[in-house]
Amino acid sequence: MQIASPMPVAILTGLAVMLLFVALWRRYGARDLVESRLGEYGQVLDTGASSARAARRAPQSLGERFGGSLLRLTWAEGLAAALRQADLPYTAVEFALLMLVLGLGLFLLGTARAGLLMGIALGALGLFGPVMYLRSRGKRRRTLVADQLPDVLTLLVGSLRAGYGLSQALEVVADQAPEPSRDEYARVMRAVELGLPLQQALTDMADRIGSDDVDLFVSVINIQFELGGNLARTLETIGDTIRDRIRLQREIRSQTSQQQLSGYVLVGLPVFLAVAISFISPGFIDPLFQPGLGRIMLIAMIILEIVGYLIMRKILDLQV
Repeated sequence: MQIASPMPVAILTGLAVMLLFVALWRRYGARDLVESRLGEYGQVLDTGASSARAARRAPQSLGERFGGSLLRLTWAEGLAAALRQADLPYTAVEFALLMLVLGLGLFLLGTARAGLLMGIALGALGLFGPVMYLRSRGKRRRTLVADQLPDVLTLLVGSLRAGYGLSQALEVVADQAPEPSRDEYARVMRAVELGLPLQQALTDMADRIGSDDVDLFVSVINIQFELGGNLARTLETIGDTIRDRIRLQREIRSQTSQQQLSGYVLVGLPVFLAVAISFISPGFIDPLFQPGLGRIMLIAMIILEIVGYLIMRKILDLQV
């Protein structure tokens, strides 16, 4: 029997893919939940104990090995790291499932309203839109933590000069620092309470945040552990240096904000107009997708848009 419309086939295919992701998540994502949660605060189990458990573990079946390999893909590890950096309460599998559902929904909506090509465009937007939001949220959080670092160092220096040890001073920071710095230092202290060395917990925090200023702060503490010295005076000097650097970065951002907005408008306005026109008058822009001059103009426009945006980003990428 011939199907009159491709829509039922697309819906059934999408549901099948969703069920596959849900099945993999329920089958393999829930295993070793405690160990995965502890992994957010660092590796607290020693290598010898882990090797002994691995040796006692029963041989895995082919399906278990396949599922474990799927969840250990490079993109999954990078996505999990980005989720931790953005402080979103999702696992990599959950976020990937959300991307798939959103992309499929927009693909079906665009196909039903304006044809297959518009459905592909909206599906790609739904698929990669969450990734763009994730990167934007992570960047904002990283910038906020870096901007709060001078105040955190001032609080830390005051605690050290009051006679506190480094661990006690970090506890004061975890209690009194503003968000999101308070959450990051609270994670450090929880990792220490779980048995992770303080140096490793701070290094994991620096890797999670991804800020040069935080890396400098953690490096100074690690060097102090090895060589000794007046940590309070060193941190005070670093705080003054970071404060001057942040002030310069804010001046640069204020001077380049108009150009950054122009770049966003350059990319977003044509896409917004194309989607709006397709919904208001379906079929109006179909000549652009047909073979001939229209398709050549469309491809050239997309290439020029991408090149212009990349050039503008390169110009505004000022390192301090």
